[in-house]
Amino acid sequence: MGVRLPSWSYSPPFSGYWHPVTSTINWCEEDYYATPYAAEIVNTLTNLMFVLLAFKGIRNCRRHGHDTVFLVAFVGYLLVGTGSFLFHATLKYPMQLVDELSMIYTTCLMNYATFSYSKSRQYGFTLALALVSLAISITLYYHYLQDPAFHQVAYGILTAVMLARSMYVMEFSLRPSLRKNEENFELHQTKSMTADQKEVSRSDDLRNAKILSTMWILILTGLSIFLSGFGVWQIDNIFCSNLRHWRRELGLPWGIILEGHGWWHLLTGIGAYYYLIWGIWLRHCLNGRQDEYSLVWPSILSLPKIVRSKYASGIIAPNIAKKIR
Repeated sequence: MGVRLPSWSYSPPFSGYWHPVTSTINWCEEDYYATPYAAEIVNTLTNLMFVLLAFKGIRNCRRHGHDTVFLVAFVGYLLVGTGSFLFHATLKYPMQLVDELSMIYTTCLMNYATFSYSKSRQYGFTLALALVSLAISITLYYHYLQDPAFHQVAYGILTAVMLARSMYVMEFSLRPSLRKNEENFELHQTKSMTADQKEVSRSDDLRNAKILSTMWILILTGLSIFLSGFGVWQIDNIFCSNLRHWRRELGLPWGIILEGHGWWHLLTGIGAYYYLIWGIWLRHCLNGRQDEYSLVWPSILSLPKIVRSKYASGIIAPNIAKKIR
């Protein structure tokens, strides 16, 4: 005879405080089964991951002097989590817009940070105008169309472009620029270098190689977490009826484990946080400040952060690269 974990049954659906539903989409989690004040309790509370990581990122930016654009990006990240919290709690159309459009606006901001680096002021102004126009166009067309698929496609394209550009900058701007500097240094000064200077040069080469290797580990870890969340969300959409049946078989609280959209919030929140940390570190390296800032990432199971090197206490991510090899 099997052992059944202690649980209690899901309550029948009832009209909650925010009834009726006016959003154009409703998720697989059943409505108002736990409290009358939150339509989808798990989908609501899992957004606290965004809130916590946003404050962690904002504090890190202020404490360690990272570029202002990343501070603003973390504020946008906070708005995404807050908007999603309100949307899933109420299932109201205005809160749906706050949730979904804040994702578009924050991604446009990160595209600006990625494409405007080292460009002229005129280029930056033109790019900003183009992205604002794009964001307004997406907003107006989405409000007219009211089709969540349009939002998902627009967000996916903006995110893919941002990631592709960031990877391009890392590989075809950072790495070649380091090689070019090394080649010029060797060409013009090798003959006059002392033994100590040659040792310093070799040490710099090793440092840069470790940084680039660890950057790839960082971004691929974040991307894997993000895509895992997307995969779980798709399973939640496709097999919703089965999942609802299994949740009721398990009862509460164990049925919560099968709330796929809640896992989407947790995993994509962490994945997006990884991207922002990578962006901060990449910007410092492009500015030639590798010795001033370090990536603190004691293990893959911990959350990374960028700190001024005097705060790193020797716990830096290149150690992870060694372990993985």
